[in-house]
Amino acid sequence: MSTTDSTIKTSSIVSDFKEITKMGLSLSVVFSAIAGYLLGAETVDFGALLLLCFGGYFMVGASNAYNQIIEKDLDALMDRTKNRPIPSGRMSVNAAFAIAVAFTLLGIATLYVINPRTAMYGAISIFLYTCVYTPLKTKTPLAVFAGAIPGAIPFMLGWVAARNDFGIEPGTLFAIQFFWQFPHFWAIGWFLFEDYQKGGFFMLPTGKRDKGTAVQIILYTIWTTLVSLIPIFGFTGDLKLSVVGALIVLSLGIVMLYYAIRLFKTRTAKAAKQLMLASVLYITLLQIVYVADKFIRLWI
Repeated sequence: MSTTDSTIKTSSIVSDFKEITKMGLSLSVVFSAIAGYLLGAETVDFGALLLLCFGGYFMVGASNAYNQIIEKDLDALMDRTKNRPIPSGRMSVNAAFAIAVAFTLLGIATLYVINPRTAMYGAISIFLYTCVYTPLKTKTPLAVFAGAIPGAIPFMLGWVAARNDFGIEPGTLFAIQFFWQFPHFWAIGWFLFEDYQKGGFFMLPTGKRDKGTAVQIILYTIWTTLVSLIPIFGFTGDLKLSVVGALIVLSLGIVMLYYAIRLFKTRTAKAAKQLMLASVLYITLLQIVYVADKFIRLWI
């Protein structure tokens, strides 16, 4: 084999590994966990933070690998997923399963070193994503509700890793990311509607790209913003938010609501994609604002 062929093969293996674990998504989840940790930490332990990064990546990577194993035949039917490693034939089910199991064990072990409670929530997220959310996607739109639970764990998980405790603070972080996922995933389900139909997935609450779905997207966008503002009222324990921080979060919510209303008015795939991008911007900037707000208040 030539050096060029060897380089191409190695590049392909790395690319498939990144895809089977959905590296982009996994890193975004790790970002949420880091934000939660920084919010909860009284003193930042960089060793624990590093373990959280690796443990979080392992857990999400495992969930994604299991998901692609279970849905391999359905993935082959959809344009968006037909070139994934398993349906394309570049990776065997056994190889993917080995990665999933290895990541599960590594993830639980890594998070356990931080504290057992963090490992427990990590394991719960894998179970719910793999055994509840994934099978329900072809059965009922309620799958989005089931998937929102493991999807909301990372932000909360970071706090639990920092405090080894579950209370009102991580519960609030969980609620923020839980409500946020509905407009986010319904927007995705809207602009990928035809492709999801090929795989038999039910992602929209009414099963259609209609006013009913659009209204629910608006309502959950409002709920997301309201829940995100709860810490300003001072009854969420050590999770606090200044007036300035709350105004920034409110502004982010208004932007997201604007795109949700725009989707209601136009009901186009383009509007849905814009809402999806706005939702990603919302949760990312919200987490940055929460963390920055905490440390600015400490310094002041």
